[in-house]
Amino acid sequence: MGKLALAVHGGAWHIPEDAAEACRRGCARALERGWAVLERGGSALEACEAAILELEDEPVFDAGTGSHLNRDGRVQCDAILMDGATLKAGAIAGVERLRNPVKVARLVLERSEHMMLVGPGAEQFAVEMGVPLCNPSELVIAREVELWYKNKHETDVSRGHFTGDAQLGTVGAVALDARGSLAAGTSTGGTACKYPGRVGDSSLIGCGCYADNRSGAVSATGYGEAIMKVVMAKAASDFLAAGLAPQAAAEKAVALLAQRTDGKGGLILLDPAGGVGAAFSTPHMAYAFRTSDSAPTIRL
Repeated sequence: MGKLALAVHGGAWHIPEDAAEACRRGCARALERGWAVLERGGSALEACEAAILELEDEPVFDAGTGSHLNRDGRVQCDAILMDGATLKAGAIAGVERLRNPVKVARLVLERSEHMMLVGPGAEQFAVEMGVPLCNPSELVIAREVELWYKNKHETDVSRGHFTGDAQLGTVGAVALDARGSLAAGTSTGGTACKYPGRVGDSSLIGCGCYADNRSGAVSATGYGEAIMKVVMAKAASDFLAAGLAPQAAAEKAVALLAQRTDGKGGLILLDPAGGVGAAFSTPHMAYAFRTSDSAPTIRL
């Protein structure tokens, strides 16, 4: 069996003290769930999906249940999975009735000729694939209703995004399986009070996610409009391909974001040998990782 590696994140943001333990536990559970897949011989793609499913179901993170509400008080989610062996990706965006968007992203990857589906079309595809739709209200939690009300009445919503404690965590995972294949995935509810229909970096290949067996696997998090400008996940992958060590590649990609934009963010990555890198320019980033020769590590 080849080397195994898995890293997960719960977003780069300012984590309030009262949310820190929930973030740690959520990342730990996601790591354990994804690692179990790899240990039994599952694919990197399957491990990423399993880890992200756990993170989508943890309300402390901005993905699936507990996602931010848009300007109109609705949850709209985006997600992607990418296979490093084939460079095929499956992405969905602007969905309101899917409890676990990453599950449908994988179905787009494996069972559709397309690479991205959005809005009602993505939900229609989910139904055709046998995935039940949920009531949009099932994704809404009290914390986000309170945040939405505060932002609507105390912040200039025309700016389209908010900073500080308002920004919770996009989630993601990167994995290396026993066959030497890499995969990456990212899932988000987007920014608080975003314009309806806004799609950020998370579901876009090369921006919030990238995987290539020849270079590495990357999942990014942060302010999407800035991450898109520098195509941050692909930039990090290119740094790996140029020979940088994983941690150096992660740090250089985040430095690029700071140099060329006014946005902040972070990322996790793996190289083809299972080396791990993580960097962020926000106050915190909840993440965890494990490899065949290193114990589970959880950090904020």
